[in-house]
Amino acid sequence: MSSARRERVPSLDAGSRLDVFLARREPGESRSRLARLIGAGGVCVNGRVVPASHRVRDGDEIEWRLPITWIEPTGGPIAESIPLRILHQDSAIIVIDKASGMVVHPAPGHNTGTLVNALVALDPGLRIGDEAWPGIVHRLDRGTSGVIVIARHDRALRNLQAQFAARGVAKRYVALVQGVPRHATATIDAPIGRDPRDRKRMAVVSNGRPSVTRYTVLERFARTSLVECAPETGRTHQIRVHMASIGHPLVGDGVYGTVDERLDRPFLHAAILTFTHPDTGLPVTFTSPLPDDLRRYLEVARGS
Repeated sequence: MSSARRERVPSLDAGSRLDVFLARREPGESRSRLARLIGAGGVCVNGRVVPASHRVRDGDEIEWRLPITWIEPTGGPIAESIPLRILHQDSAIIVIDKASGMVVHPAPGHNTGTLVNALVALDPGLRIGDEAWPGIVHRLDRGTSGVIVIARHDRALRNLQAQFAARGVAKRYVALVQGVPRHATATIDAPIGRDPRDRKRMAVVSNGRPSVTRYTVLERFARTSLVECAPETGRTHQIRVHMASIGHPLVGDGVYGTVDERLDRPFLHAAILTFTHPDTGLPVTFTSPLPDDLRRYLEVARGS
């Protein structure tokens, strides 16, 4: 991998999107490759990871590292050297603060640039569980940032899978939703399945899988509310679907609500994850603060 590059944003480039700024400095790289690097947390603005849509300012310090090094392992996902924010690692687990924009595992249309690609480069021996998803115990949507735990050996994988299945893992998400929920705290108990009108979406449907989300309103603003969501089950898009089902879709969620030009993803962050360590048997908690894009949006909401 090449050495890091640093550059101050000149006044001429102030106001440009980060991916556009980077493309001007790296003419040999495609925009999609640069966007993938940004989404993986490989580009920092003033020491912080921001989305590709971030507008750079005069004097900002941009730091990045190219090219991404590709390694072909003996089988399974391609190992790809992508920067990761590691909250904790030991012989049993790796805990990552996933950046928004990063897909967790390879899938059609996302064969590279995923968390799994980064993990098999970080730990070449990570070949447990599903060959395509080594070590993966749970997932976060591409647009969701925050804490995710990875198993490093078979016993840890089975232990964590059992904890998730038994609802023994406490997950806390921070979300900004449209409107003000009627109740300060409530439980949404509504089955989720494929939307019969659009198979790419999920929906509350009578024949869906049991799904439970508890939420608490943390702050109320003029047109939005900050809530903490605690899903007791782990369905695809569960929080997004459940909050939309009660008339309060997530801000920035163009699938279950409306697009917000000021935010290029749903306002959803996996802030806290608590589980029993598979080796020590002791409870452990990992936290992640709101990333810059959500923090800035929240500051505007507070001032509205």
